[in-house]
Amino acid sequence: MPELKRLHAGHAPAVLAFELENRAYFATSVSDRGDDFFDQFTDRYNALLAEQETGVRACYVLVAEDGSVLGRFNLARIEDHTAELGYRVARHAAGRGVATATVRELCRLAAIRHGLRTLRAATTSQNVASQKVLTEAGFVPVGPADPAHLGGKPGTWYQRDLVP
Repeated sequence: MPELKRLHAGHAPAVLAFELENRAYFATSVSDRGDDFFDQFTDRYNALLAEQETGVRACYVLVAEDGSVLGRFNLARIEDHTAELGYRVARHAAGRGVATATVRELCRLAAIRHGLRTLRAATTSQNVASQKVLTEAGFVPVGPADPAHLGGKPGTWYQRDLVP
């Protein structure tokens, strides 16, 4: 049974493998991270952990029984009881309800563990799968997203109010 775990230093090799294995798949729906992301992975990963320690970010990984990463789920820009949700799920786990179930669980954790009251998420207009995940997890569209926020693509902000 996959388990949602708070990101820590020991997850780095599995996270890098996840990102490399799914790079082309992710690029079909979100902007590619670029070669620099992979070339500087260790520094970027450590910076992510440092941000998590300050409380402005909370990062989670969905870990399979074999220790591989099935998905990444992040709460970013945590401020004033609000955060931005971001997530990506491995190609072989997509379309099976994994993202929806994990987003629902992260909403629960966001309220209980992080004291958040509102989550926001932006997705491109063409990413129908992500729109479906968000609406099935209780998010509602609240307005257009700045294309600069979505790699130059038009999209929509979704929001969910949380009840602790």
